[in-house]
Amino acid sequence: MKTIHAADIREWRNRNVVDFEGHKIGVLEAVYVDTATDESAMATVRIGLPTRQRLAFVPLGDAILGPDYVKVGYAKAQVKKAPSIGTDDILPAEGEEAIFQHYGMEYRPGAGGERQLARR
Repeated sequence: MKTIHAADIREWRNRNVVDFEGHKIGVLEAVYVDTATDESAMATVRIGLPTRQRLAFVPLGDAILGPDYVKVGYAKAQVKKAPSIGTDDILPAEGEEAIFQHYGMEYRPGAGGERQLARR
């Protein structure tokens, strides 16, 4: 078990993402880093039916890497209700705060209003 580092992202794409009880949520699509620290902060998880997939956001603060999965510290139901984007969409800057609010986390954009999240 190890934490997810930006350098490891390619290795973990398309692995299963499971909740803290081991229930499959979806598949890891991308990792977003905190722009202030360059540490992994959020992941997008591909969820939904094959013909109607979307990317839901989930924090990686408590994530654990298993042999073939990423375990997050949130329930499957909460992740499925999280703010999401289409599989070909980009997260708009104004959409970041809603993700943090969904998980009860503080949103801290940069002093000049810079984004807190950047896709890697």
